[in-house]
Amino acid sequence: MVRVLFVCLGNICRSPTANGVFRAMVEQEGLGDHIETDSAGTHAYHTGEGADRRAFASARNRGVDLSPHRARQVREDDFHRFDYVLAMDRENYDDLMSLSPSGTADRVRMFLGFAPHLDHDEVPDPYYGGPDGFDRVLDMIEEAAAGLLEEIRTRHL
Repeated sequence: MVRVLFVCLGNICRSPTANGVFRAMVEQEGLGDHIETDSAGTHAYHTGEGADRRAFASARNRGVDLSPHRARQVREDDFHRFDYVLAMDRENYDDLMSLSPSGTADRVRMFLGFAPHLDHDEVPDPYYGGPDGFDRVLDMIEEAAAGLLEEIRTRHL
């Protein structure tokens, strides 16, 4: 079993969207028994809340259901449990690196590293913008999710 954790700041926009998109790809490819996913935030601002309504709507428009999501904060055991701990941006990457227990830092990576052809290395936070920001984020997430799935197939399956 390969385990993937997507991480952003509050766990209501980017990371649940990445988790939903990637989970849908995994299921579509029939790999649900081989890949486990989850999402978390580096901060506990929204613990227990569902996905942001705009993220939910944008994902739903592309056939991705975020309704099961409930926000949570990253825990120390996540670094041992997950093979990939994927940060949406540099700030969250730095936070994850400072939180990671000894011997687990190699699991922490930038999510957009799986889409090197994009002009960005960070998934921007759409929270304070309009609905079009959520669609742009979804475009980036879909690209990186496809690259991540390819790496997992090549390295682990």
